[in-house]
Amino acid sequence: MGLGLACILVEWVGIPGGFGILWNLISVARRDLRLKQKHYRAWQVINSAQGKGGSGGRIDALEELHADGVPLVGVDVSGAFLQGIDLSRANLLRANFRAADVRGGNLSGAQMQYVDLVSANLRDADLRNADLRNATLQDADLTGANLGEADFEGANLAKSDLRNSDFRNTKWQKIEAIKLANVFGIKNAPAGFLNWAIQNGAVSTESDTEWQALLARE
Repeated sequence: MGLGLACILVEWVGIPGGFGILWNLISVARRDLRLKQKHYRAWQVINSAQGKGGSGGRIDALEELHADGVPLVGVDVSGAFLQGIDLSRANLLRANFRAADVRGGNLSGAQMQYVDLVSANLRDADLRNADLRNATLQDADLTGANLGEADFEGANLAKSDLRNSDFRNTKWQKIEAIKLANVFGIKNAPAGFLNWAIQNGAVSTESDTEWQALLARE
């Protein structure tokens, strides 16, 4: 501590209320330091588990960072077990969820532009109001997912499993690709969507065997 700063601190302690001001400043500094250390540890957990299966503590780490308002832009959780994770309204721009297990996860209102969701398991996930513009959902499993009002402009849904998902008010008109996606049993399909999907190569079959046979021909 410099001599000048020490003198100022002594003067503060000597004035009415000065000790209280000084104590508040110290408390704020300590709180900021603890928060930075907490975030550093969370990123360590996420980065050290990168490319590995299982959770590896990533669910808690991601939720803690999001709860503290930290953007998760570009985070790589490919192949991770993230079942039931709550990242509602998270900033996940350009994140990598390739082959991740996000079954039952809450991604409602999340910013997911350009996210890689190739082969991700999103069964029964909540994606209401999610911004999925230009996202890649090829081969993703969205069975039973709630996609109400999600924005799919520029998104690639080729070979995705959309069976029994909820498409209420989904922004689908500018989907980039939907070839061989399975649209069987979609709930609350917007007017014109199913016809458009079939015309653009989607299929509608309840049977896994039949659908896999169609995929195998490609």
